[in-house]
Formats: sequence, C-alpha cells, structure tokens
Amino acid sequence: MNVSEAMSLPPSTTLTREDLKQFSVLSGIAKSDAGLVIPVEKAPMLFARLNKRLRALGITSRSEYCRLVSSPNGKSERKELISTLTTNVTSFFRENHHFETLIRELETNLAPKVRSGEGLRFWSAGCSTGPEAYSIAMVVLEKIPDASNLDIRILATDIDSNVLNTAREGIFDDSQTDLISPNRRNRFFSKNHDDSTNSTTFQVNKELRNLVTFRNLNLLDEWPMRRGFDAIFCRNVVIYFDKITQHDLWPRFENSCLPGGLLFLGHSERLDELYTGDFHACGTTTYRRAMTNCRRKD
Repeated sequence: MNVSEAMSLPPSTTLTREDLKQFSVLSGIAKSDAGLVIPVEKAPMLFARLNKRLRALGITSRSEYCRLVSSPNGKSERKELISTLTTNVTSFFRENHHFETLIRELETNLAPKVRSGEGLRFWSAGCSTGPEAYSIAMVVLEKIPDASNLDIRILATDIDSNVLNTAREGIFDDSQTDLISPNRRNRFFSKNHDDSTNSTTFQVNKELRNLVTFRNLNLLDEWPMRRGFDAIFCRNVVIYFDKITQHDLWPRFENSCLPGGLLFLGHSERLDELYTGDFHACGTTTYRRAMTNCRRKD
C-alpha cells in the first residue's frame, strides 16, 4: 500500500501524514528487500518494534532513521531493519503431523535410499532459532541411528543473522523444550541449571548439531544450493509474501526438490490455484513432487 492509498483510511486512524510517509519508506524496504508485506494497519506494530533499534543506534527520530536506511550508507542497517520486523515464532515439533509424515518417509523410502549409498538432503527454509531443523535431525537420528556416518545433511536458512547465531548455539530454556518427550530430551540434550538465577536450559548435543548447517539466505535472492532435497520445510514463511511473490517461489522450490521429494508448508499456506507444476497434495499442507514428467533442475 502506498502513501496515497493509506491516506484514504477512515478519519479515526491516529496516523499522521508524517507517520504514513515513514511507514511507506519502511514497509517499502521490507517488501523490496525481503518480500514482506506489511499492511498499513500494522504501522503501530512496525513503529513499536523499531523503537528498540532507534535506541540502540542513538537515533532520536524515525525521520532520521528513514533517511539512513534510504541512503547508500544504510545498506547494512536495512538488514537490521528486516531482522527487527521479522516474526520468529517457532517451536519444536510444531505441526507434528508433518514430522509423522517424515518418519513414515524415512522408514519406507529414505532409510533404504541412504543405505544403498545415496545421500539424503533436508532443508529448513526460514528456520528461525532452530527448533524446526533440530526436530528434523531428531527424527532422522531415531530412524537412522548411524546417520552421522552416512551422507545425510540438514540445511537450515534464515534471512535474520541474529536468530541464526542463536540457532547455532543450540541452547533453549525449559519452556521451549516442554513439548519434547522426556526420552528425546534425555537423548538429544544436556541439562544445565543455573543456581544463581534458578533457571534451567537445555543444550543440543553434538550428534544433533553435527547434522545441521545454518546459513543466511534471503528467499528472494539467488539460491546457491545445487543439490536437490528429499524434503523441504518452508512453514509459516510465505504467508508474509504477496501472491505474486508466492507464485514465483513455487517453481523454485519444485526445482530444488528431488523427484518424489516432499514440500511442507504452514497450516494456513497452500499452493495457489494458478500453480500447474509437479507438486501434488499428499496430506495436510504437504506436497510431493511427481516422479515422472518433472522439470529438470538447472
């Protein structure tokens, strides 16, 4: 939405003309740099999140910040802006039916495949602080206990470098791990208690961490991966993109997915009605790429 469209909002809005101008600059950067669509109704949320960044920089006005991120010297700060605006809601085994599907796939197809000498590749796109990638690693190790000795890799990517640093540390508090079964917590995490703060944290163990590689990636940019994936998790990410951007992403995911591979989307995401490619629904927000008549990956 541009400024002129925003100005047509009902008189009850509390946004001033200057607010709308600033919102236009900031939301425009979010759209052009990261594909994020932020409606004008979310302007108060955007400004509230931005306040912390202004304090960190010692900038006293949003106008000054807008001038910074619009200038040639503001390139690195634009990345910080995207990080500030990105929602990082995640949890272990979120939408567990997807992991049940992955478990069946490992049992029937993927475990035999890797034991025959082929590699397995998984991608957590929009991985946030890491629970999704580590959840994938847990089920892989449960079904393929010697995975560390085989050609198995999990790529986890996110646009936000800050959350990737947290993900690499692999340290989670008690509330973040409460959905993990006791058996899994005992096997895959080490428990640490801080008497001074009376807090408990759980550290992902080395076996789990060694399966996962975390990398910075903007889904709108070129993807450097040249090897196809057996399963791609891109959940609750494209919901923040407009329909055109979503439609452009589907064939890119298709070309990055091996024939017969799986694509998992979030609970409110679907392949749009204009999509005519090789992905076909095989479960709740789960799609399988056809084995035949597939487009070749470049």
